Amino acid sequence: MTSRTRLLLFLISTPLVLFISVGSMLNAGSVAPQGSFPHLRVFHDVFARIMGNYVEPVNADAVMEGAMRGLTDALDPLSAYLSREEVQAIEAKTPLPAGETGLSVMSQYYLRILGVRDGSPAARAGLRTGDFIRMIDGKATRDISGFTAARLLRGAPGSKVSLLVLRGTTVDPHMVDLVRETPAGSLASSKRLPGGEGYVRVTSFGTGAAAALRKEVDAVRAAGATGVVIDLRGIADGSGDEGIAAARHFVKTGVLTTLAGRGTDRTETTAAPSDGGVTVPVALLVSNGTANAAEVFAAALQGNRRAELIGEPTTGLAAAQRLVKLPENRGLWMTYAKYLAPDGTPIHERGLRPDVLVESPAVAFGDTTPATDDALTKAVERLKASRK
Repeated sequence: MTSRTRLLLFLISTPLVLFISVGSMLNAGSVAPQGSFPHLRVFHDVFARIMGNYVEPVNADAVMEGAMRGLTDALDPLSAYLSREEVQAIEAKTPLPAGETGLSVMSQYYLRILGVRDGSPAARAGLRTGDFIRMIDGKATRDISGFTAARLLRGAPGSKVSLLVLRGTTVDPHMVDLVRETPAGSLASSKRLPGGEGYVRVTSFGTGAAAALRKEVDAVRAAGATGVVIDLRGIADGSGDEGIAAARHFVKTGVLTTLAGRGTDRTETTAAPSDGGVTVPVALLVSNGTANAAEVFAAALQGNRRAELIGEPTTGLAAAQRLVKLPENRGLWMTYAKYLAPDGTPIHERGLRPDVLVESPAVAFGDTTPATDDALTKAVERLKASRK
């Protein structure tokens, strides 16, 4: 047997080892789906034909890396195939660099921008939810997972990152240079609206967001607001636990959410006797960039009839991931459970439907944000109507 043949046999067997290893770790005792092994035989044939017949010599490692990425591409935008370096960083709990762009992204052919943090370098450059990043520092994003992209966007404060951005149906992409910076300011802010209602803008659902949100709601209540609009548009960061903590301030009784794994593995979270301290009427502004913790929070309030959702359908990214180790120090960042709304409907990959649909206006590169905010206007109208 030649060395080339041994290499081919080793590489071709790797997917089978992957399936068996991951299956034993995540779903011990279950039966493989019918038809899965014929697919592996097809993989064997495709790989052999590429190695033997492609017009130019092929790098076997590059082909296999692409195949592994393809397996996770068929799952959800939060799952990813990880390199040795990424696995080592997770296991060592290496903190990410302090410099940020203010972007939350997901993999969707290229990278789709979900959220843009208020006042961040990305916000000042005019980037918006729904924009696509085609390149990061000259590197094409077609084969980059959201997990990897989040790390590429981070760096030392003061360092620069160049993005090639596409918006809507625009043919010509735009090169945008961002200078990373350490996030400043609070996780929420508030003000009184002309009609007397309170407005609270959540800028991030990072650690401490629940407490910051409660503080701002209390502030506008103390100033005389009889209803509060909470703006969650373009907020796509944070963990489900932070969304649950925020919901506890508003929901007195009932199911807040359920974290459902495979099969019958479910953990239901309900309101505690001390919850529900905020009783003022609430309306939530949501968009196509509302995801993760903000979706868990919004689902809890909507599902318990504590607030209406005004705006656009949310993203549908509300799940929990963990590292699954693979041979050769590779790994999978794999979704193992998803959040459900109080009525048991999955949030993940479905999103939440607003009670009142208000579409966001299209804004071309270089244009300013429209002076009127139709979703906010509608939310105020609904709050006033609920008090009559």
